[in-house]
Amino acid sequence: MKQSVASSIDRDSDLTTMSEAVTEGVTDLRLLLVEDDMQLGSSTKVGLEQSGFALDWVNDADAADHAVTTHRYDAVILDLGLPDTDGETLLRNWRARGERTSVLVLTGRGFVQDRVRVLNLGADDYLIKPVDLTELEARVHAVVRRSAGASESALQVGQLQLIPESQSVIWRGQPVVVTAKEFWLLEALVRNKNRVLTRRQLEDALYGWGDEVGSNAVEVHIHHLRRKITRDLILTVRGAGYGLRLDAVT
Repeated sequence: MKQSVASSIDRDSDLTTMSEAVTEGVTDLRLLLVEDDMQLGSSTKVGLEQSGFALDWVNDADAADHAVTTHRYDAVILDLGLPDTDGETLLRNWRARGERTSVLVLTGRGFVQDRVRVLNLGADDYLIKPVDLTELEARVHAVVRRSAGASESALQVGQLQLIPESQSVIWRGQPVVVTAKEFWLLEALVRNKNRVLTRRQLEDALYGWGDEVGSNAVEVHIHHLRRKITRDLILTVRGAGYGLRLDAVT
């Protein structure tokens, strides 16, 4: 998997709902840390994981964008001074394309105009380095709590409907029973309905960073989805990958 990623999280672990995690004080939240400072990133990763967070760590904008595209996170902790693309540009691009994941900016830029600009770009909170780990944890819970009341709406393409909150699939008005990994794969295809996704991109949607992946795992899940919904659901593009066949779901 990607070399810039420094954690491995099992996406099959049972998670409580976001409201339960906040109410009961149980930290079952999945975070993405985007930080290029290796020492700071490592210490933040260790501290948050010791507090119970599931955390993926990347150190550049390209890897961060890839992670957000292929995984679902409760919140992103974003450094602005990244080596390839500035964090502000990354944040702007996410909001422009409708990415609603909560973003907490963690940066050394402390001027008021910097904070105002980043918040206006769509950041949910802003912390100036250095920051106490307990405060960071509290801020993460706060931004997640604020977004918990605005659950993500259903994803719909033609007669196919996905409900991310409950990982439910509805086809032609009838519920379809799918596994968690089948849902994640189908969700990736629906969110990228006008694109062909490579096998690697679909593997990243199914597994945590660095996890071992079976040689035919993607094909097995695609076979099951075709059988459960419709055999024409997913288009195989030889040498390129897989895509949602739009004419099959309308």
